[in-house]
Formats: sequence, C-alpha cells, structure tokens
Amino acid sequence: MAAQSGSEEQIRPIVWSVAGTDSGGGAGLAADQRVAEAFGVHLCPVVAAITAQNSRAVTRVAPVAPELLDAQLAALADDLPPAAIKTGLLGSAENVAVLARWVDRLRARAPVALVVDPVLGASSGAAFADNAVLRAYRELLLPRATLLTPNEAEARRLLGGGAPHPPPDAGISSVAQALCALGAQAVAVTGGDSPTDKHLALDWIDSPHAQGWLALPRIDTPHTHGTGCAFASSAAAALALGFVAADALVLAKMATAQALRHGYVAGQGAGPVAARAGFGTEPSLLPRLSWGEHLDFGAGAMPPRSDTAIGVYAIVDSAERVQQVLRAGVRTVQLRIKTPDGPTVPDTAWQAALREAIAPSLAACRAVGAVLVVNDHWRLAAELAAGDARGLALHLGQEDLVALGNAGRAELARTGLPLGISSHSLWELCRAQALNPWYVACGPVWPTLTKAMPWRPQGLDNLSWWVHMAGAPVVAIGGILTPDQLELAARSGANGVCVVRGLGDDPSRTLPIWQAALQAGRAAPRLAVPALPHSSLDVAQSA
Repeated sequence: MAAQSGSEEQIRPIVWSVAGTDSGGGAGLAADQRVAEAFGVHLCPVVAAITAQNSRAVTRVAPVAPELLDAQLAALADDLPPAAIKTGLLGSAENVAVLARWVDRLRARAPVALVVDPVLGASSGAAFADNAVLRAYRELLLPRATLLTPNEAEARRLLGGGAPHPPPDAGISSVAQALCALGAQAVAVTGGDSPTDKHLALDWIDSPHAQGWLALPRIDTPHTHGTGCAFASSAAAALALGFVAADALVLAKMATAQALRHGYVAGQGAGPVAARAGFGTEPSLLPRLSWGEHLDFGAGAMPPRSDTAIGVYAIVDSAERVQQVLRAGVRTVQLRIKTPDGPTVPDTAWQAALREAIAPSLAACRAVGAVLVVNDHWRLAAELAAGDARGLALHLGQEDLVALGNAGRAELARTGLPLGISSHSLWELCRAQALNPWYVACGPVWPTLTKAMPWRPQGLDNLSWWVHMAGAPVVAIGGILTPDQLELAARSGANGVCVVRGLGDDPSRTLPIWQAALQAGRAAPRLAVPALPHSSLDVAQSA
C-alpha cells in the first residue's frame, strides 16, 4: 500500500468480493467490508446471491441472475480492476462460470489473485450448493485459485466424486494435497470449528513456501458468525497488499483471531465477528507454525533462552578471525564455515579442519566471557562442548531445520544449547517461534551481496515490527556496512546487530566506532512500529 505525499490521496489496493448478502449483517459481504477497513484496502462488494437470514438461521437463498453478476463485474473491470478477488456464496453453477470467465479476462491484463472460500452450507445446516455447483467449483475455480480456504467438511465435500480422492480417513494434509492436485496453488483447511485440539485453533496450510499447522489459543466466545468470511477476505486483502500465500495466511489468522475477540451480541443467536484495524501490532495474535504434521509444538523446542545481550555481533569464517575480534572486544561472534561444494575435500579431512576451527574458538570465547555461535555444524559443536554449554550457542537456517525432521530437531534440543534461527518472512517468524529460540535473525535489513537470496530487503520498518512482535530477542542482519546503519538498526530495539565485513582488517580500531553507534542507537528514540509489515518476497518471482 503506497502512501502519497502532500495532498495526494493514499492508494488502496482493490479487492472484489463476489459473495452473498447477509440480511443479519454478520457474514458475507458485511463481514468482508469490515475486514477491508481493518486492512486498509478498498472493497468492491459484488452481489452473487441474496440470503434471508438472522443470527439464528438462514431461511432463504436466491442467486442473482448470471447476467446481473456479469454486468456488475463488467462495470468494475475498467474503472476498479482488482489486485485480488475473494469468492463467497456464489449461488449457482452459472455464476461460477461467469466469475471464471472474468478471472481469465482480468489476468490477461494483469496479475490477479483469486481466493476461493467455498461457501457450501451454513453452520445452521442450510445447504448452499448442489452437485452442479460442486462440479463447477472443481472444474472452473480450483484450477484458477491462488488460495482455497475450506473448512474440513467443505474440503472433503469438494473432493467427493473428484480425482484424486483420498480415503475417508485420510488426514488433513492429504486432503489439502488432493485439493492442490485439482489445481489450487495453496490451500488452508480452517479448523476453528474442529475439535482436533481443545486448546488450540488449528488451520492446516499447504502452500508453495510452507506447510504446517497455524496455531493460536482458542478464543472462548459464542460470537463467531462470519469467521470463515473474515479469514478468506483477510487472506485476499493480504494478497492484494503483495504478500505470498503463506504470509497472507499468517495475517489472516491474526485478523480473524482479533475479530473473534471483538465479536458482539446482535440478535438472539451467534453474534458477528468484528475485524478492526490494529491487529497487526498485537504480539499475542502472532501464530505459531508447526514444522510438520505433528501437533506437539513442544517437540524439538529448545531449552530456556539465554538472556545474554548480543550487541555488536561479528560473523567470521576462521578461528584466527575469532581470536582477532575477541581481542578487539567483540563478545558475540559467529563462526560461519560453509561446507565446500562437491567432493573436493575428503569428509574426514573436512571434519578434522572443522574441529581445529571450533575447539580453539570455543576455548578463546570462554576465556573472555564471550559467546561463540557455531553456524550449521551443531552436532560437532555439541560434541566438543562435552556437556558444558558455557560460551556456546548455535545458529541454523530454516531450510536446515526443516531437513532435520522431528527426530533431528528433538536431538538438537537435547544438546541444551541456545539456538538462533534465521527468518526472512512472516511464516518463517511463526515457525521459528515454535522452537523457543535464543534469538530470531531478521534480514536482510538492507540489500546484501554476501549470498544470493530471493528476499527483498526488510528495511527498518519490518525490523521494528519484528522486534515488537517476535517474542524473542531479534538480531538485525544483512547489508549493514556502516556505523550509521548499525545505529538505525539499534533504534529499532534489536538486541544484536550483525557486522560481517565492516570490522575491516583491524577490528581494534573499528570496533569502538561500531560500539559507539550501537549505544547512540539505543539511547535515541525508538523507531515507529508499522501497522503491518511489508512483503519480503516478490509474488511474481516466487510464483
């Protein structure tokens, strides 16, 4: 969302909601409008069906004529083209076909995200979709869907009679995979209405970037009308703001939880949920994301975090450089020795070289009360520590942590060593939280040439948001080349700031300048926390 200077108005991304009316004001287009205001996007409410309902029941449903739906979309296409379209109650197979044709026309001009919320029935039991509508969903909408957001019953009903069709007792992950096989790019099977866990509200997500359970504590409230609409329209708003599906689902989970917290009485039945602005800066709303299908978020969680202040965090590639930065006064130093590509070095020789680097580095850090952070080679580091965690910590990237699997992450936790985890996006931050890390690295803050990566710079705004929301110390990393940049990073509240090349050939001369910048940043007024972070992945490049 771009803000214009002077008297120019703010440009709001446009979302079309093609859905049903709710005469009781709880769900459908009414819920979608509340979400749009919370996200700061402009909603075009396109009526596909009309319902007669109140807070207790739906008494009648009537789809609008396909010609009328087509006329609404045609009126919007040139003047208010969408960045995202969200579907709700469509009412008829003919209306599904009309929408599918318009998605194709619009995508011929520009990218358009499509969020399909398959409203197949009401919680009161009223059915909204016959077999023709289900077939139209499978054949026309799923192959075009950027994101599909059914609850479990809707997900299984969409697969009924379709191929591939998992067995009735298949788990949610298999159901989501089958829906992706029908064409959906990403699927979130929502579980707020499911008794899978008495304490957690769990949504299974399957996207090109992340799979797992998004989890938040269940909210005990009778006012849940419109929850599914709010989740889907939140995801559509986030996609319109430029987030990829996995990150959009994190924001949708947050916005929906906040909407449930603010549900209210309206009528004699379940009251409506009420999305509001401000959900993006409530740390308690940031969900955790599991590392796999198991619901035990404690498996693989690290021991209690160290409270050691990180400060100027040097990243070096040799034992000699560790000694050099320690003599200069650095007290947190990461030893990053990358495994060579290809069979150029025999494994036994490579392991011996690693031992010769890690062992003296650890001894040197312990001698001066510093912390050595070993990147990647955690098993060897734990072996050399010999059960003594003093002065030693680990750092792993998320791809490495995924590759370990549940058993490997549990083994990592048993080392008893504090763990730092890289994060570049919202879903990675949520996944890092599940392991109770010592710190979470946020980066790249500025463009970096240290290594190739697909991520956009986080900037100071996302760094400040990370610090506010992460629930763990945050380390700023990436593109920090000058003391002025370090000072700005410190103003975000970051516990540590990584310096890779900036210490130069003689750290004893440069480190005092960097430390002075750190202190100046910590003493200066804190940077503002944005209402929402910005996307750190380019949707087109990551598709």
